Amino acid sequence: MKRIAWVCVALGLILSRLATADHAPGTILVGNADNQITLQPAASVPEVLRLTGIGGSTWQGMDAETLIGSATIDGVAVPLHWRFDAAASRIRNDAVSLAYRDRSTGLRLYWEWRAAARHGPIEHVIRIANPGRHQVWIPLQDSFRFAWKIAADQPLEQLWIDKGAGEAPPVGTHRVPVSEGYRWHGASSTFAHPAAGEPREIIPYFLVREAGSTNGGWYAGVEFSGRTRMTLERHHGVVEGTLGLNPDPGPFRTRLAPGEIFSTPTVFVGANDGDVDATGNTLRRWVREVLNDPATLRDPAYPTVTINSWGSAMAITDAQARRMIDDAHGLGFEMFHLDAGWFRAVGDWYPDPRKFPHGVAAISDYAHRRGLKFGLWVDWAQAGTSTRPGALNVADPRVRDWLTTDPPAGWKPAEFKGITIDLGVPAAQAWATREVNRIVHDYHVDMLEHDGYVVAQGCARTDHPHAPADPARTRRYSDDDFLWVDGSNSTDVSLHATRAYYEIQTELRRAHPGLLLEICNDGGRMVDFGSAAHGDYFSIVDAYDPVSNRQAFYDASHVLPPAMLEAYVKAWPTPHIENFRYMLRSGMMGWLTVMIDSNSWSPQQHAAAAREIAFYKSTLRPLIRDADLYHVGSRPDGKGWDGLEYFDAGRDRGVLYAFHGSTPAPGEFRFHLRGLRGDRRYRLHFRDHSSPDREVDGRELMQSGVAVTLPMVDSSELVTIEALR
Repeated sequence: MKRIAWVCVALGLILSRLATADHAPGTILVGNADNQITLQPAASVPEVLRLTGIGGSTWQGMDAETLIGSATIDGVAVPLHWRFDAAASRIRNDAVSLAYRDRSTGLRLYWEWRAAARHGPIEHVIRIANPGRHQVWIPLQDSFRFAWKIAADQPLEQLWIDKGAGEAPPVGTHRVPVSEGYRWHGASSTFAHPAAGEPREIIPYFLVREAGSTNGGWYAGVEFSGRTRMTLERHHGVVEGTLGLNPDPGPFRTRLAPGEIFSTPTVFVGANDGDVDATGNTLRRWVREVLNDPATLRDPAYPTVTINSWGSAMAITDAQARRMIDDAHGLGFEMFHLDAGWFRAVGDWYPDPRKFPHGVAAISDYAHRRGLKFGLWVDWAQAGTSTRPGALNVADPRVRDWLTTDPPAGWKPAEFKGITIDLGVPAAQAWATREVNRIVHDYHVDMLEHDGYVVAQGCARTDHPHAPADPARTRRYSDDDFLWVDGSNSTDVSLHATRAYYEIQTELRRAHPGLLLEICNDGGRMVDFGSAAHGDYFSIVDAYDPVSNRQAFYDASHVLPPAMLEAYVKAWPTPHIENFRYMLRSGMMGWLTVMIDSNSWSPQQHAAAAREIAFYKSTLRPLIRDADLYHVGSRPDGKGWDGLEYFDAGRDRGVLYAFHGSTPAPGEFRFHLRGLRGDRRYRLHFRDHSSPDREVDGRELMQSGVAVTLPMVDSSELVTIEALR
């Protein structure tokens, strides 16, 4: 994560400069062109006085921030009394660090805000440093506690997004009233596995806005993949809540060794003065600029058109992989992705000689000779029972010490799932770093996908760096072919493991410039802003039919860049070529991966796929990378109509995706376009010629819409929009 170096300016001088008629003495402004936060460095706790957006939307703060009130040293609980330290504080217009210290323990706390980009939200983090000689245990420090004053009769609504996880959620995009007495809790982690009837995990973000209005709102998110939570309540003219690490099941505690610094998960906060899509477009641009890897974004072939072997599941072989590569080359694909099934066993990440007698590097080299990149699946944090050299074997005493829990008697791994090692253990992290670098180097990998359960969420060990679990409150169980541990220390386990995972991903990028990193985790279970900073794209759902793909994309695209959102297209009934295009296009709204052996396609389907892939690369991909996105249709249900629009205001061009589901009537639907200039005329081109091309005023397209006629069920149309010069 990029960090701006602080300018060493005495705080007292800055505060005196800010003591103007517009700002009360002692207040500080930090922000960018879109947002400003007004802060107050009070004597014992800092305060957020207000959040103001560019359009004038202002949220008045109240006393909300709470700093930890105690620490434990040598088994003794010590109360903390924080006092503001002006000399150690730093401030400039786009970055502030307010320092506090406790004299009895020597602990130091830094309350920091920064605007990492000219536009978009403002980031916030709290750091607690232990400069002393004793180990210190500290309780949970929330990343951000907020409280905004509101009118008692002010109508508000909240938006939040469910993760895709194993299957597209039934609701996905939630928009609910925030009325008196409202209470909401959203949780996120590295591997969502909700029980039936329980709330699903969320992409850690929410938006609160004036109901029925196009302005007057604010949003917040958490840039961390570990166990986090967000809360929101409304009562008696106040909207308040918290963002940060999840305190449950708890009680949370983490250790600070001498010289160590604890950092809360970074959060971002911004005011919004537009509708849901306007807010989303601002946020997506910010994610690209601040979180995404700039080297990846500079590649004009990002997102990369990919064909994946998982349509054949574990049965993939050398011969079939070569046939797929040959056909993919002719169709215009840009990467061959070898999914699970290539390795000897779980934890034994070497080629199976029965399936790949020439090794995996030979397949990679063959793809490269045919002009394709090579991607590889691996679940590198899973241990199994293989005794071959180089394998991560649960019977090896060294490996056994890294496991989150001991395997039960007679345990055997599943086809591609084992027992997770705790990456928070330095030796386990070092092994994983070496192993993934070996895989990338030895197998000539251009893209590395990690799947399964990589980042531990709980651990039964007492000798790992995380806090030990309370044995009386530790639960071990099996779910989804994994062994799980839930305990009082789970959030601290997740904290250490997630940070180690980030370091592994960062080292991969450093050691292998240009390497792409896909985050899968059984499809859509690790979709968050921390992952967006440490990977290049996500699998957004583990169901691959057209409707599931469109539903998961509809949801996640409210907050994350479309180029990062990968849909896997699986084989699906396509009796007509229109159904075939519908299947492909349901995965062409973001990162396109086809999970089918294209040798099974008919000549007509081959020709159609080649045309669609060429159009994706020439026309759709530039819009997916850079254009604004508008949800101009309802969330897909597979029955009626749905659609979305990309529009690039700088180039004055865009595209409408239109889908007609399984219900025959109506055979026509009108989409109201967004983002156009009302005083310009636009040429509409219907790619499948479902309607004649036409020229229409931008104002009419936005007010009256464009009619799309598709009498066939499960069909689609792409309408390009281009301003007349």
